[in-house]
Amino acid sequence: MNDLTEKQMAGQRLMAGFTGTAFNDELRYAIDTLKVGGLILFSRNIEAPEQIQSLCAEAQAYARQSGQPPLLIAIDQEGGVVARLKAPFTQFAGNPAMRSREDAQRFAEITARELSQIGVNMNMAPVLDVPPPQGPSVMIQRAFGRAPQWVADMGATVIEHLQANGIMAVGKHFPGIGRTVLDSHEDLPDLEIDADSLADRDLIPFEAALDADVSGIMLSHIRYTGLDPIWPASLSPAVAHELLRRQMGYEGLVLTDDLDMGAIAKHYQLPAIVTQCLAATVDILLICHSGSKLRSAHDEIIRQTQSDPALQIQGQESVTRILAAKERFVTLNS
Repeated sequence: MNDLTEKQMAGQRLMAGFTGTAFNDELRYAIDTLKVGGLILFSRNIEAPEQIQSLCAEAQAYARQSGQPPLLIAIDQEGGVVARLKAPFTQFAGNPAMRSREDAQRFAEITARELSQIGVNMNMAPVLDVPPPQGPSVMIQRAFGRAPQWVADMGATVIEHLQANGIMAVGKHFPGIGRTVLDSHEDLPDLEIDADSLADRDLIPFEAALDADVSGIMLSHIRYTGLDPIWPASLSPAVAHELLRRQMGYEGLVLTDDLDMGAIAKHYQLPAIVTQCLAATVDILLICHSGSKLRSAHDEIIRQTQSDPALQIQGQESVTRILAAKERFVTLNS
């Protein structure tokens, strides 16, 4: 890490979405100028297995050519309603349809194999949210079920078998959005709940994920007023640092959900977003749409870490975690 420049250190903490289905100038700029540490694929980037494999391989080759560490390349492949890869990739009915740990293992092993074949090394899965025992939930079509221990068992099985087959798993959406009905893609939900209530139900699957050595935890864009009445989890030191890192002891990667979602973009300006992410010891800021926000976030991370020695140390710790994950899961021949 001593060989990384200040710009590289900032860039490692950014994961970028992009437009297009082939390697292009937008990706060149993100990799060699902003020095991003990761990319995330969406349906807009996907046409066919050979095309995705070529895209990922060219991006990794360009990172090497630019003197960059290998890239995290992520995708949302939960199965069911959230599956970026369509046929000929294996299609799964989704988490609610799984009936056994064998189902979860089969999903994870097949998904890991197919992701590895196209050059993807991180799956933004599993969903660890727990809907309430009765009633509506924004996650009802994506959750394993309404029983916390069942969600914990299924989630841990997916994590273990994704990672045993070379794919980083990212559990989401900490500390749990199963109780909410407002979609954070659209606006900022408030959840009036305290830490004890979360521990009794919502945190159980995340504890299992930590026991399974999950590579990453994605923070939700929900404001848990009993934990932090001001900031949503993705921007909250009380949630990300105090609860997840200090109380629960998590030492892996912490990621935001997409900072372009309405819950964040409609309410907070970028300097405040970066300030809060850094204060919360977030490792990776996820910016899924092209535009100026990625450059602004890169510049803002540099500006803020330059002015605060504590943030410099914290930034070094974050990049150490990122590079350790890459060393474990991303080969130099990607």
